[in-house]
Amino acid sequence: MVVARGSGVLADEARLLARELGIANRGEASARPGDVELALGGGGASGTPESYTLTTRDGRVRITAPDEAGVFYGTRTVKQALRSGGAVPEGVIRDRPDRPQRGLMVDVARKHFTAAWLEARVREMADLKLNQLGLHFSDDQGFRIESDSHPEVVSRQHLTKAEVRRIVALASSLHITVIPEIDSPGHLGAVLAAHPSLRLRNAQGAVRRGAIDIARPESARIVDELLREYAQLFPGRYFHVGADEYQALMVANPEASYPALAAEARRRHGSGARVQDLATSWLNERAAVVRAAGKQPKAWNDGFFRGGVVDADERVEVEYWTGREIGARPPAEYLSEGRKVVNVNDRYLYYVLGEPNQFTYPTGREIYASWTPLVLRGTQAVPARYSGQILGARFAVWCDLAGSQTQDQVAAGIRMPLRALAQKVWDPREPALSWSEFSTLAGRL
Repeated sequence: MVVARGSGVLADEARLLARELGIANRGEASARPGDVELALGGGGASGTPESYTLTTRDGRVRITAPDEAGVFYGTRTVKQALRSGGAVPEGVIRDRPDRPQRGLMVDVARKHFTAAWLEARVREMADLKLNQLGLHFSDDQGFRIESDSHPEVVSRQHLTKAEVRRIVALASSLHITVIPEIDSPGHLGAVLAAHPSLRLRNAQGAVRRGAIDIARPESARIVDELLREYAQLFPGRYFHVGADEYQALMVANPEASYPALAAEARRRHGSGARVQDLATSWLNERAAVVRAAGKQPKAWNDGFFRGGVVDADERVEVEYWTGREIGARPPAEYLSEGRKVVNVNDRYLYYVLGEPNQFTYPTGREIYASWTPLVLRGTQAVPARYSGQILGARFAVWCDLAGSQTQDQVAAGIRMPLRALAQKVWDPREPALSWSEFSTLAGRL
C-alpha cells in the first residue's frame, strides 16, 4: 500500500485500506509489484470530485482521482472486488456516481438509536459509496440531541454532543455528510411539551398535537434558537427544516378551523392571503435562518403549496416523499418550476417500523428491479428531461411504532434495500446482473 509522491493528503485513505486488507502501508513511496497505489491528479472518470480511474496491470493497482473522495471510492471498489472475487481483474475502470446525493435517513426522534449503532451504519454506508446520513432528531415523541440553548426540551434518552461530534468526525473521514433535521411547524411535540403555551389550538380550543402556533413570535424564536445551535454542531453543507404535515393544513377548511392563523396571514400578506401563505412564510424564514448559518436548506414536498400569494423560496431543495397529502402535487409540478428534488419515494424507500398506515417494509429486490431516481412517486417515472434536477435519493427509516423492532432488527431489515439503493443511485441503468446474482455479491459487502 503506497501513496504516490505529492499525494500525501491521501494518507488516511491508505491507512484505512491497508488496515482493512491486512497489508503493509509504506506511506508516500514509489509503487512496486503487489502494491495498491493512490494518487491525486487527472480527470478521473469525468473530472468530478467523486469520479476515479482504477488501473490494474503488471501486478499493481493504481487509483487516481481529482479529489480525495474519488480516491476513497476507488478503494471501496478494490475492497469489494477482493471480498466478492478474491482479486482485482486486470484492466481499467473509469467510474463515477450518477447522482451527487446518496444516503440514509434515520428517525432517531421516535426511537433512540445508540451512537455505536449510528457509527456502524456510517461505516456500512461508506462501503456502499453513500455520502449522506440524515438525522431526524426532533418529533412529537422525542428530542434526542443534547441542547445548551433549550435543555428543557431534550428527552431522557438522547445523544450527547460529544457523541454527535464523534459520529460527524467518523462520517467526515469517510466522505459522508451528516444532515440534521428539526421539523417544524409540525412534529414539535417534544419541544411543545416544555412550552405548552405555544401549542396550536383550533377554533374550538382543541390542541393539535405537535403543531406550533406560527402566528406567535415566540414560536419562531425558540425554533430559530435551536436551528442556530445545531447549525454549529453539524458542520456539513445541509440542514433539513421539515415543513411537512402541519395540522392546520390537514383539514378541509383551514381558514374556518384556524381563524387566528388566517387573520395573521391577512395581516402579514394582504387580504387574499390564507393559512398556507403563513406556513410558506414560516418555511422561508426558517430556510433563511439556516442559510445565514451557511447551510443549504431542505424541506419535505408537502410543505410547498400551489396557488398562494407567498411562494416557497426556490432555493430550498425539495425532498419528495409522498402523494398522500391533501391537495397532493405530482412531482412534475415541482420540477417544472425548476426546483431541485431529492427522491425519498415512500413506496420504495420508506422503512416504517410496525408497517402502519398501509406501509410495508420495502425489499432490495423491488428497489433493484423497479425503482430508479426518476421514480419519485408511486411506480411511475417522471420524464427524462427532468433528470438533471433530481439530485439523488435517500432511504428513510421511520420509527412510527418504535418498539416493533430492535436496533439490530432494523439494521438487518435495511441491509439489502440499502445495497439496492446504493447501486441504483450510482448506476441506474438496466441491471446487468439478475437480483439473485446481485444479492449474492452485495451480501458479501
